[in-house]
Amino acid sequence: MNSPHVLIVDDEPNIVMSLEFLMRKNGYQVSIARNGTEALEAIDHTPFAVILLDVMMPDVDGYQVCSHVRQRPDRQATKVIFLSAKSKEADIQKGYQVGADLYIPKPFSTRQLMEQVRTLVG
Repeated sequence: MNSPHVLIVDDEPNIVMSLEFLMRKNGYQVSIARNGTEALEAIDHTPFAVILLDVMMPDVDGYQVCSHVRQRPDRQATKVIFLSAKSKEADIQKGYQVGADLYIPKPFSTRQLMEQVRTLVG
């Protein structure tokens, strides 16, 4: 059985590194996008089980990336988890409005995140 493929989208290298380590350690395949544009390209080429998505990025923001996923009929199974420092109620609402499965404010516990990913992906 193939291990689930996770796309990590964040423009902070430290976060990308720690998330990549965490996901690989737990047996997931990992791809990385360092901005929204890279994320859109990756999503168009690969069906991911989960996308860990930052909201604030310099080019295309996380909300736009999530909308893009939801607009593709062939990506409906993809789970989108926002990991964001934007933790105001309005930001979180917007995340769910564009189709997020989960919105986790930064800083977050990696253990909790792992549990959430397992719950969503199985």
